[in-house]
Amino acid sequence: MREAVDSGKRDFQAHTEFSGLTRIFHWLRAFAIFGLIGTGFYIAMPFLSATPSPEPTLFTQAYIRSIHLILGFILIAVSIFRVYLFFFDKEGSKEERRSFKQFIDVKVWIASIKTYLFIGKHPHIEGAYNPLQFITYFTLGVLTLLVCLTGVALYGNVYHSGLGGVLGACFKWVEVLCGGLSNVRVIHHILTWAFVIFIPVHIYLVVWNSVKYPNGGADAIISGVRYQNELKV
Repeated sequence: MREAVDSGKRDFQAHTEFSGLTRIFHWLRAFAIFGLIGTGFYIAMPFLSATPSPEPTLFTQAYIRSIHLILGFILIAVSIFRVYLFFFDKEGSKEERRSFKQFIDVKVWIASIKTYLFIGKHPHIEGAYNPLQFITYFTLGVLTLLVCLTGVALYGNVYHSGLGGVLGACFKWVEVLCGGLSNVRVIHHILTWAFVIFIPVHIYLVVWNSVKYPNGGADAIISGVRYQNELKV
């Protein structure tokens, strides 16, 4: 999609960068991650007064755990569909796939790093992400995969019937690979801290790009559109 907005000296070309589904999945995943971090830390160290109940599932910790599980399965579902869109969405994720070309270009890597160090100009980027952004989001995808695998392994060791029984049998290898259930919990907790560190860095860099280079940043993941100014011919 392209549309020209007359600025007097330049035309601002609007390029559709993120499809509607991509943006919806982004914010669903963000909501799930924030909720999972909060409920996960509470499960690890409860601090609220217990709700008295004779039932084995109607108490504060059970409610918090239920929310954690629901958000966890939302994160798994959204992540699966997000990967599907990246590879198979012909139009909506085209700009993201184009970013891989920049990722393997050493010159763009150097120029991007110099930009973040305030010693160079922002390079021309073909696609949605510069190399640093691409590797960051790829790493986030790997972290999401690992935290979901360890989470499912923990889920399967608590719920032994129905879906829990099936997942417990299918993902028993995660427990074996990690060297025991206690190690699975430790790894799951460490991965959570990786997300805690990632979030403020991600927000800072997005805002930094939006302020320093107004043609992109936070607005693109909200509107789906990135503006590029070009001299009139």
